Amino acid sequence: MKKCLFIDCCIRREESRTLQLAREFLDNLKGYEIEHLLLEEEGLKPLVGDFFFERQELLENGELDHPRFDYAHEFADADMVVMAAPFWDLNFPALLKIYIENISVDGITFTSTAEGLKGLCKAENLVYFTTRGGIYKDDPLETADHYLSSFVPFFGFGKYTSIAADGMDIVGYDSEGSLNEAKEKARKLAEELSI
Repeated sequence: MKKCLFIDCCIRREESRTLQLAREFLDNLKGYEIEHLLLEEEGLKPLVGDFFFERQELLENGELDHPRFDYAHEFADADMVVMAAPFWDLNFPALLKIYIENISVDGITFTSTAEGLKGLCKAENLVYFTTRGGIYKDDPLETADHYLSSFVPFFGFGKYTSIAADGMDIVGYDSEGSLNEAKEKARKLAEELSI
């Protein structure tokens, strides 16, 4: 069975509307084994100080099978990647960026060539779910979509799709309707991507 890697950065857990949206997709996705990676339980560290230099030494020595790179191998080997994170400070929580730093490994998830960067990940689809307090669809202040869409060429994905529910925190706005509309899009996408 194919593997769908679910990268869960839904900080508020059970009350998370972003998690509700992602679950709507995952509950309707057929033909994939879901591997759930809950980032807040992983003890991820940013690439600073000795932690950074240890990584650099491993890369220079070609030790790509070291446990430090397990996340990168898991990411590269997934048949589909799903990310879920709320809209925070015009992007997403720093925890997801720390994860991305840890899986961006030359020789595992991408490689450098004379022609430029080439993605090595095998997933055809990267899907991103988010909920936003305000209305940020097509707004240049929403920087997560732009950043994550660049993963298509960088990591070698075939397609990037994002589904968002806007207006979650606007008083008087039909936030429930917005979330339900996004859930319907998630259900339809799951049906399209099921095998």
